[in-house]
Amino acid sequence: MMLRSRSTREAFALTPKPQLPATVSSATITPLLSAQRPPGPQRLPRQFLSLQALSFIVIVLLPIAIAAIYEFAIAADQYVAEFRMTLRAADAPRIEAVTLFGGSATAPTSVASESQIVTQFIASRAIVDELDPKLDLRRMFTPTAADWWARLPLPASIEELVYYWQKQVDPFYDATTGTIIVRARAFKPADALALAQAIVGASEELINDLSARARRDALEYAEAEVASSETRLTKALAAIRQFRDREGMIDPAKAADTNTTLATKLRDDLLKANSQLATLKALVREDTPVIRVLKAHIRALETEQRNLAHEMTTSSATPNGVPALSEELGSYEALDAERKFAEAAYQHALEGLDRARDNADRQHIYVESFVPPSLPQSSLYPRHWRSLGTIALVAFAIWAIAGLAVQSIRDHL
Repeated sequence: MMLRSRSTREAFALTPKPQLPATVSSATITPLLSAQRPPGPQRLPRQFLSLQALSFIVIVLLPIAIAAIYEFAIAADQYVAEFRMTLRAADAPRIEAVTLFGGSATAPTSVASESQIVTQFIASRAIVDELDPKLDLRRMFTPTAADWWARLPLPASIEELVYYWQKQVDPFYDATTGTIIVRARAFKPADALALAQAIVGASEELINDLSARARRDALEYAEAEVASSETRLTKALAAIRQFRDREGMIDPAKAADTNTTLATKLRDDLLKANSQLATLKALVREDTPVIRVLKAHIRALETEQRNLAHEMTTSSATPNGVPALSEELGSYEALDAERKFAEAAYQHALEGLDRARDNADRQHIYVESFVPPSLPQSSLYPRHWRSLGTIALVAFAIWAIAGLAVQSIRDHL
């Protein structure tokens, strides 16, 4: 066995070794050997790890440190004065039965629209123009204790002041309760209280002005209606007076009643005379003086009856040129109807004027500040920990997204 093994080794030793071609170099062999290595966990380069740590410091830790320095060492305290108010109508709205059974227990009033107007007024330039001369808002929003980031930058135009005002004063209208909630911020407790009280006063002045304007418009409208109705009534009375002067009678209706009574009497007299004539004809001859007188009386009654009928009902003029009473009565009735309508309209206008004057003497909408503004004792702004947490969360999110993007790019390359 030993001899055989030795001979085998000698045979292998005597066998010539294969030679590599001259063109194959070590640079060619290294990738091949590397490709044959089994896969295993690969470590990130130290350069990449140091870059990742540096980016975390720059993107996350540095902003958090700067924000912490600003929030706890530089940021000025801001105090909030909050108040709540509501608008109340003097007359409670009526609730109709149909509305109640329909599921809604509220009647439509103007209080909601007035509340919306007040809310928009508090956030508008109009209230800034009104309160700036009284409070000097630029001085109030730029005290020496305020930091440069939170205070109003000077010099500030009116547009910049209004924009800053909208950040410092937050009005909100709660439609479910009908309540207006206002939060006013300032750098001093006294300034916050003064600002809130000034807003309450300006809101009351606005409501009073709107209510007074509405009452004044209603009163002017009622006075105009009275003047118009009075003019109409005056014209109607003048037309009746002209008719009476022209026709020569005070009341054609009464004249028509008198003529009707006279016509009835004539008809009765004529019937009685005809009855007497028939009776006398049976007793005496027709050529007797009594018969002749009675016949003449009957003819006179018939003539008078015809003339009265022409005077009352004919559409043409009577023989003496006087218009028929029916035509005069029609013209007079038209004038009298216009007079009655004018009197009714004038009476209605006078009642409306009385109501407008009564409404003008009292206020319809009141501003009730059931939670009045009070002097704040501790600052509510800035909210240090909330702001710091928000900045930390945003910075970490940016850093994580950027790291994932870089890693994805490295994997593709």
